[in-house]
Amino acid sequence: MTARALPLYQEADRQLSICNACRYCEGLCPVFVALERRGSFLQGDVEYLANLCHECRACVPACPYTPPHELAVDISQLLGTVRRTTYSEYAFPRAFGMLFAPGARTAGVVTLVTIVAFVLLTFAIRGDRLFTQFTGPGSFYQVIPWLAMVIPALLANIYAFVVLLISGRRFWRDTAGPLSSRFSVRMLAEATSDVLLLRQMHGGGEGCSYPADKPNHQRVFYHQQVFYGFLLTFASTSVAAFMQEILGQLPPYPIWSLPVVLGTVGGVMQIVGCGGLLWLKTRAIQAGTPSKTRDMDALFLVLLLVANLTGLVLLVLRDTQIMGLLLAIHLGTIAGLFLTLPYGKFVHVIYRYIALVRNRQEDINERRALQGNA
Repeated sequence: MTARALPLYQEADRQLSICNACRYCEGLCPVFVALERRGSFLQGDVEYLANLCHECRACVPACPYTPPHELAVDISQLLGTVRRTTYSEYAFPRAFGMLFAPGARTAGVVTLVTIVAFVLLTFAIRGDRLFTQFTGPGSFYQVIPWLAMVIPALLANIYAFVVLLISGRRFWRDTAGPLSSRFSVRMLAEATSDVLLLRQMHGGGEGCSYPADKPNHQRVFYHQQVFYGFLLTFASTSVAAFMQEILGQLPPYPIWSLPVVLGTVGGVMQIVGCGGLLWLKTRAIQAGTPSKTRDMDALFLVLLLVANLTGLVLLVLRDTQIMGLLLAIHLGTIAGLFLTLPYGKFVHVIYRYIALVRNRQEDINERRALQGNA
C-alpha cells in the first residue's frame, strides 16, 4: 500500500465498520453479506469488496448515515474510489498504471497515436492504394498486407493478455490468497453464472439506483448489450479466422455470412450499450452523483463505441475508394483499445471475476458450516 493510499483505506475501515454495526442494507447485494463475515477490514478485504461492488448505488438512498449526516457514510463512492486505485496499484508495469491513473488523457493519446500510426504505415507501404477501390475476396490485403495487419494486432493482443494475467495474479494474491487454497470447480461455475447473468446488478431486486434514486433496470440492459455484444464480435473474429486459415476463404465476406452477421449484431448491441451507459453517466453528472472513476469508465465506453462504429462504417463502405483509409482507422482504433485495456475500466472485469470467485467460495464454506452444525 502506498503512503498516499493509506488514508483511503483508513476511511474505508471506518465506514465499513459503521455498516457492519448498522446492517440496514443487509441483503441489498453480496457486498453487505461479505462485509458481515468480517470484524475488521484489511487492504485486501477492502479491495475485494470494492471489486465485488457493481456501483448500483441501491445502498445510498437506503442508508440513514449518508451526508449531510455527521457520520458521512457513502459506501458506493468509497468503494468506487478504492476500485479506481486497484487499476493502478496492480497494473503491470506499475509505472504504466500510475501514468494512466490521473485520468483518461493518456489512454486517449495512446489510441490517437495508434490510429495515426496505422494510417501512416499504410501510406508508407502502399500509399498509391490507400484511396483505390478494391472489391472481392482479399481486397483488404490489397491495401494492407496480411503481415502488416496481423503482426501489430497480434502483438497488441498478446501484450494485453499478458498484462491482464499478471495484474489478475497480483490481485488474486492480495485479496484471495494462493490459488490452490481457493479453487474449486463448483465456485468457478457459480461465479461464471453470476457473470453471465449479471446477477448482482439488480440492487436487491428492484433495480439499479444509478444514476437516480429511483430503481430501474436500464443499466442492467445496457450492460447486457455491451457484454453479449462483445462476445458476439469475438465469435465473429474466431469464425472469420477459421474460414481464412482453415477453409482458405479470404475476407471480406458476404453480408449474410456468419462472421458478418455475428459482427454486425454484436457491433450494434455494443453501440446501443455504450451509448446508453454514456447517457446514464451524463445523467449522473447532471444529478450530482459523485464518481472518482467516471473519466476512465467513459473513455473505455467511447473507445469501444468508436471501434464498433468504424467497423460498421467499414462494412458499409468496403467497396468504395475510402475503404483503405477506413480500414487503417479501424485497425488503429482496435490496437489502441487493446493497448489501453489493462490500465482502465476493462481490468475491473478481471478483478470482479476474482472477487465473485472468492465470494462464491465464502458462500460455499458458509453453507457447509451450517450443514455441519445441523
